[in-house]
Amino acid sequence: MRLLILTDGIAPWVIGGMQKHSYHLAKELAIQGNDITLAHCVHNKVNLPSQEEVKSHMGLTSAINIEIHAFLFPKAATYPGHYLSESYQYSRELFLFYERALNTFDFIYAKGFTAWHFLKKKRGGYTMPPVGVKFHGYEMFQKPANLKMRLQNYLLQGSVKWNSIHADFVFSYGGEISRLIEKIGIKRDRIIEIPTGIDSQWITTRALDSDSSLRNFCFVGRYERRKGIEEIHAALKTLPEQGFHFHFIGPIPQSAQINKSNVTYHGALNDSKRIQEILDDCDVLVAPSYSEGMPNVIMEAMARGLAVISTPVGAIESIISKDNGWLIKPGDSSRLAKLILEITELDIASLNIKKESSLAIVNQLTWDKIATRTILELSKQLTKEDCS
Repeated sequence: MRLLILTDGIAPWVIGGMQKHSYHLAKELAIQGNDITLAHCVHNKVNLPSQEEVKSHMGLTSAINIEIHAFLFPKAATYPGHYLSESYQYSRELFLFYERALNTFDFIYAKGFTAWHFLKKKRGGYTMPPVGVKFHGYEMFQKPANLKMRLQNYLLQGSVKWNSIHADFVFSYGGEISRLIEKIGIKRDRIIEIPTGIDSQWITTRALDSDSSLRNFCFVGRYERRKGIEEIHAALKTLPEQGFHFHFIGPIPQSAQINKSNVTYHGALNDSKRIQEILDDCDVLVAPSYSEGMPNVIMEAMARGLAVISTPVGAIESIISKDNGWLIKPGDSSRLAKLILEITELDIASLNIKKESSLAIVNQLTWDKIATRTILELSKQLTKEDCS
């Protein structure tokens, strides 16, 4: 299949879960023999990486059929909503670059707002292949943690809804995300459900039959209100300092940290091997977010054999259940504290069963399987269109 993949950046040139997803999906689709054209961007006048540099980083040989183009993401003035203006400018630049070649593609797979101008042109009668948009978690339609998040969500909702409604298809991780997409007016037959993937190199081969009496918990993520760090801190403040240890990985400012003997802040870590080492010493990931898509940190922790405490937001319910973890309501620090105590006292055999279950789940979600599923789903939808 010949695909044009429009992204708002790929890792490691742009940091984020969406960018990791774009990198791995494009790479695996190309490895599987699809004809891929990939558009990505960098910010702040960073030197544009060459196609050869990106292919080398992906480990792709010249025999792999992928064409890669880099762009500089526009920078507007810092007024409210400037990101939307910048995103539309970027989409327009992409359209002008690919305009003459559009009808040589079978499908346009667009991340975020990258298809915005394409959809406006298509609505005006411009002929192009089907366009599918992916906004990952549709977090702007999920419950905000505070007033600031509520205002940020409000600024994005109208534009996200417009892009979703005017796309031919909308990608979803499933679970609550699909229900949110339906609520904003997208019919079920236009929603393509495909989970995110995990790099097979993250999946541990070590034995998980820990017999330590000390339970180790971990949080991994950015310092954002929606991630639930405040709720973790509130829970820890009520708990004794014996029986468990809590690790934080992420750029949490010292002013926001709590001082307890059983709490360690490792800071921001970019070395995946070091993160894996810490996770390998832990039993349970704690991710009490107010809004999410299908978080990479949960997938990566499961790949290291951790059970998970999380919230039933985004597509988390599709990978976390009583088999491999616990689900709590967003903002419920009291329940989180009680759960940490329960897990501290949980027998080792029961905990190890949950950890093994996490590992079994992610083994079915490696990127090669996700890429294969993506092509199968697109082929099915395109066949339906041809028959209609």
